[in-house]
Amino acid sequence: MSAVLQPETGHRWIVVPDDPQAEPSRDLVGGKAWSLWRMRSLGLRVPPVFVVTTEACAEYFAGDGLPEGLVDELAAGIRRLEAELGRSFGGGDRPLLVSVRSGAAISMPGMMDTILDLGITDSVEAALAAETGDPAFAAEVHRRFTGFYGRLVLGCTEELEDLPDTAAVRAAVLDDTGSRVPADPWEQLREAVAAVFASSRSRRAVAYRKHYGIPQDLGTAVTVQAMVFGNLDADSGTGVLFTRNPVTGAKEPYGEYLECGQGEDVVSGRVTPKPLSELASRAPEVHAELLRAADCLDREGRDAQDIEFTVQHGELFLLQSRSAKRTAQAAVRIAVALVDEGAVTPAEAVRRVTAEQVRTLLRPRLADGAADGVAELASGTAASPGVACGVAVATPEEAGPGTILVRRSTSPDDVHGMIAAAGVVTEQGGATSHAAVVSRALDTPCVVGCGAGTVDALVGRTITVDATAGRVYEGELPTSATSEDGDADLARLCEWAEAAAPVRVAGSGPEPVFDADTVPPEELGESVPAVPPGTRTVRGAVFATSEGVRAALDAGVEVIVAENRLPVLLAAIEHGDAARVVDHQSSGGRS
Repeated sequence: MSAVLQPETGHRWIVVPDDPQAEPSRDLVGGKAWSLWRMRSLGLRVPPVFVVTTEACAEYFAGDGLPEGLVDELAAGIRRLEAELGRSFGGGDRPLLVSVRSGAAISMPGMMDTILDLGITDSVEAALAAETGDPAFAAEVHRRFTGFYGRLVLGCTEELEDLPDTAAVRAAVLDDTGSRVPADPWEQLREAVAAVFASSRSRRAVAYRKHYGIPQDLGTAVTVQAMVFGNLDADSGTGVLFTRNPVTGAKEPYGEYLECGQGEDVVSGRVTPKPLSELASRAPEVHAELLRAADCLDREGRDAQDIEFTVQHGELFLLQSRSAKRTAQAAVRIAVALVDEGAVTPAEAVRRVTAEQVRTLLRPRLADGAADGVAELASGTAASPGVACGVAVATPEEAGPGTILVRRSTSPDDVHGMIAAAGVVTEQGGATSHAAVVSRALDTPCVVGCGAGTVDALVGRTITVDATAGRVYEGELPTSATSEDGDADLARLCEWAEAAAPVRVAGSGPEPVFDADTVPPEELGESVPAVPPGTRTVRGAVFATSEGVRAALDAGVEVIVAENRLPVLLAAIEHGDAARVVDHQSSGGRS
């Protein structure tokens, strides 16, 4: 790879996205860092940051270790943070600690979790204790960092969270991995960056990319950001705010807040936070500032936003804003609402909802009265609605069609099992936990926070998960279907999709007609049958799938006969858009 200096810094491998007028490339710095630039450009309070680029990640895999020159550039990036904050990395009276986060251009669960509090050592702990006047806080920061590093960089598989102090965590990590957590903060930083790069090729990341058709060589950037401490004191905390309800789509703030905690506590699901109203009651001025920022980001982003924030000693800091993962129901409601608000056009709205989301919305729900008199085995927070039936299993390796994955809490290590399972249930966590967010992205029915003992109570039993109500029942219960004609939002989307789609969907069409349902199953196999030349209309279950829609459009078909129109229309729009991109690229970009 040729040495090309980044104009933002004059460096080859890092970017400092702090100029409001110079938008960084999302492909280069990843979605997380791009969102930090966006928030800072809007005048919102964001801890300073620098980014190791996706090009450095590509060079890491092309060579043998960190690219030449990156170590010096990491030092330069740290010096920038020190200068801006008046703090020192690795020592001094006012120590600088940083977080290290993965960040691909496309949001991609399955990569390495965030390492918090990097840069702490025994001497830094003493300095932090002196600065804050709270030795217990400084000791907790050190203990937590040691656990993050031991698990995420060194690969420790032991449970570290409940160990009492740093010495106990160090001993457990050494015993399990044979390696020590470095006492040199610069070594901590170098090894953390390498671990983030390596995680982009992990099994769970590969599984997620494969499921969503994301290129396997996407790589990741690494965001290095100055720490703010939600666990500093009673006037500190952390939380997640959705600008619109990600379950229903209603335009209302939806989120959770954890007093005296760090963001990893919330997203991991290890701790169940309180509703956002907790922040409103404890710090109304901070809550009001957060809602103003949320409204700004929702308006500027022209979409529902998922915002991570930290409050440090009464001061609000924003750590990320991105388009929110949402259920199928919420996707439809938000798309229609954005048209009514004038934020997007109808043509844009139909491209905000996928065919798979509509198919999910139209799938069966629990029939009226089906649960009457049936044993309720567990209940919790309805994180991703829908109904799923199957045998409860305890590990992602056991998960598959016809199973429900039941875990204490989920992590990126469980993503492949969450993809395979029909539903997800957890003992811990709230509506913004890892299990909830990933299940919404997958549109998998999910109930979280069912309480201790849920795994033991459910595993091995056939259960029904009613993730709309947040309940788990004994046995397999009857369901009923939803009709797209009976929903006002679906009807409007259908009208807009008909205007944008390159094919008509109807109950009948002109001759000649090809009916795939007449093809013998042994001849059909698992592939879409070839459409005879000259066919104007196709029918059959296979042509209601996205693969069937593509085959019909490629064959020049005019009409697809299907019971539910909207999923077929949306699949046709998606395929038509993709075909235009390919044509544009093959013509060398000429219009």
